[in-house]
Amino acid sequence: MNFALILFVLCVVTGILWGLDRMVFARKRPAGAPDPWWVEYGASFFPVIIVVFGLRSFVVEPFRIPSGSMIPTLLIGDFILVNKFTYGVRLPVLHDKIIPMNDPQRGDVMVFRYPADPSVDYIKRVVGLPGDTVAYQNKRLTINGVEVPLQPAEDYFHSERAYYSNRFSETLGDVQHHILNDRDARADIPTALDFPGRENCVYNREGVRCEVPVGHYLVLGDNRDQSADSRIWGFVPDANIVGKAFFIWFHADTILPPKGIDFGRIGSFR
Repeated sequence: MNFALILFVLCVVTGILWGLDRMVFARKRPAGAPDPWWVEYGASFFPVIIVVFGLRSFVVEPFRIPSGSMIPTLLIGDFILVNKFTYGVRLPVLHDKIIPMNDPQRGDVMVFRYPADPSVDYIKRVVGLPGDTVAYQNKRLTINGVEVPLQPAEDYFHSERAYYSNRFSETLGDVQHHILNDRDARADIPTALDFPGRENCVYNREGVRCEVPVGHYLVLGDNRDQSADSRIWGFVPDANIVGKAFFIWFHADTILPPKGIDFGRIGSFR
C-alpha cells in the first residue's frame, strides 16, 4: 500500500473542499447555520491531513520492523523513526531529490525502497559506498582490501526459535555495533539474483566480492546469516533512499505467547 500516495490524494481532495467552503459556500450560509456534511467530514480534516503529510514526507516517518534481518540492533516488533531529510529533501510520491544534503555513511542504518519492488521498504546497514570494493569471504567482511575489525561478544539467544548465535562487535567508520555471524552457517551465496550491476560481483564458494557502482550503495543486515541483502539482490540506487533510521519509539513483542510491550527498547540505536 502506497501510504504517501493515499495521503497526497486525501490532501488534494480535502484541500479542494476546504478551499471551496472558505471562498464560496461559507459566505452563502446563514449565520449560525450548521456546516453541511461534506464540510464536517471532508474540509474540516484538511489542516490535520496537510500537517501529517508534511511531517511524514519531509521530517520523520514511522516504520515497523517486520523481520529479523537486523537482529540484534533491531528486533521484530520494533517501531522506529526515520529521518527524511538527512540524505536530502525529496518530493513525496515522485521521490525526486530537490535539495541535496548529506550522503549515506558506512554504518548508517538506512531505509530504502527495495530495488526489485520499489513498493516495499527495506532496512539494512550501509557497508559499501560508491566506488568501494567490498568482499564477504569466509564470513569476514573486507572493504577496499582492509578487513573490518570484529571483537567477540556474548552469544545471542533467539527466544523465538530457542538457539544461540555468535555475536560480534563490528566497527564501520565511526559506528560500532553488534552483528550475528554463525560460524557453522554456509559461506557461499547460493540464491543470488540477476540484478542490475551483477557483472560488478564475483561469486565463489567462499562468498562474494563486489565493486559498488557510482550512485549506489551496498547494504547488509546485522543478522548476517539470516538477511536477504545486497549479497543476494544487488545494490541500492541513490534514487531509492528513504532516510536514516535513528530512534526506536515503541516495541510490541510479536512472539507467541506474546510478552507485551518492552519499554526497555525505547531509545536511540546505532
